[in-house]
Amino acid sequence: MWAYAVGFTVLPHVGGFLGWFLNRKEIPAWYEKLKKPSWCPSRRMFPVAWTMLYTGMGYASYLVWNDLGGCSSKAIVPLGLYGAQLALNWAWPPLFFGARNLNMALIDILCLDGLAVGTLCSWYRINRLAALLLLPYLGWLAMATCLTIRIWKDNPEHKSD
Repeated sequence: MWAYAVGFTVLPHVGGFLGWFLNRKEIPAWYEKLKKPSWCPSRRMFPVAWTMLYTGMGYASYLVWNDLGGCSSKAIVPLGLYGAQLALNWAWPPLFFGARNLNMALIDILCLDGLAVGTLCSWYRINRLAALLLLPYLGWLAMATCLTIRIWKDNPEHKSD
């Protein structure tokens, strides 16, 4: 069973790393030039935060999968919500940094917020520890959403580059 735990825990990192790798050159070239609020976290914070958040959500997904007996019919909604929010999570960097499309990045993160809350609510009934492990992620998403909205609002010339 440890192999499943490791696999579920590592899975979110795959898309996160890929998103960073594909868009890493856009950060100094474009992101640094955007108007950002004073409360915007330092660039160094993001990899540390996402490593912890992806690890927590990945392990939490394993707990839910394990409690539901694997890929059973009971797992479709809770793990489907998780998969959908993870896909939107992975889609945000290419939309924001790669396409430089603040409109689509904003739509993506707002949908992501709804799916992440839905994931937490569905997981709470299955495994409370798994739901609690998502709380830091939801907190960071709230900040990221506010940051995306603020960047979207303060950089009208970049809304759909």
